[in-house]
Amino acid sequence: MKRIFLSLLAVGALSLTSCKQNAAEEVDTKKAETAAVQDSKEQKFPEMQFDESMHDFGTINEGDIVEHVFTFTNTGEAPLVITNAKGSCGCTVPTYPRNEQIMPGDKGEMTVKFNSNGKPNQQMKSIRITANTEKGTETLRIKAFVNPKNPKAGSPVK
Repeated sequence: MKRIFLSLLAVGALSLTSCKQNAAEEVDTKKAETAAVQDSKEQKFPEMQFDESMHDFGTINEGDIVEHVFTFTNTGEAPLVITNAKGSCGCTVPTYPRNEQIMPGDKGEMTVKFNSNGKPNQQMKSIRITANTEKGTETLRIKAFVNPKNPKAGSPVK
């Protein structure tokens, strides 16, 4: 009786082990098929390649409004669409091609205006661009040294 019970137990254990192997092989096969489908549908993205990502206006006077045109090329494999561009403060205003697709290999421009009124001394501002690139955001920077309008109180006037 013990032999029959042990034999049945051994047969049952072997059958469960073989089922686990078959299930594991089936799951691995499904994973491989899913990965192959995803690879075949690999998404292509545009890329923004700027001629320069930082511009220095040098020394300007407080109250001056200066602007610079940043030029970029879509070096990716899909049309580029800029959905937003925003300066780090209200004194920095970007203008960009809205509702336009920039095709691979084509160039585009973004104009950035900086109003130095009320911004004396060294200034560093950034422009955050939201687009359909793989990263999703790009950053430009501008800087300037702004000579103050009025000399500081208590300093001698010449």
